[in-house]
Amino acid sequence: MVTVRDRRGAEWGWFLAWLAVGGCLALGLAALLSVGVVLIVLAVVAAVFLLRKGHRAAVAGGLAGLALPLFHLAYLNRGGPGTVCHSTAGGQSCTDEYTPVPFLAGGALLFVAGFLVFLLLDRRRRGTE
Repeated sequence: MVTVRDRRGAEWGWFLAWLAVGGCLALGLAALLSVGVVLIVLAVVAAVFLLRKGHRAAVAGGLAGLALPLFHLAYLNRGGPGTVCHSTAGGQSCTDEYTPVPFLAGGALLFVAGFLVFLLLDRRRRGTE
């Protein structure tokens, strides 16, 4: 017998699977000139599988997954804006970094939007049962 708690846990599992698909797709688009095509194909194959087997409301996890590369860019540019220097064993290494705020804000917006859409769709689906 499947309980409500087990079913809700499974729905969150599908959401996390879609989150990974969205992240893979966004990373594939960002790296289109190198390994991006492989990542996009992998994301499409996973999406087809999830559409056939998964919980429909969890598709919103794909929207939240698009935020993952933006969070990574915000982390990489955490010392910016401007020139940031680090000491290494061989001397000093300097890089120009962007401000992380736009990447963080865009990522947060996509992540929260995907999360809220999932909750709204899930609540609507439970209301019709």
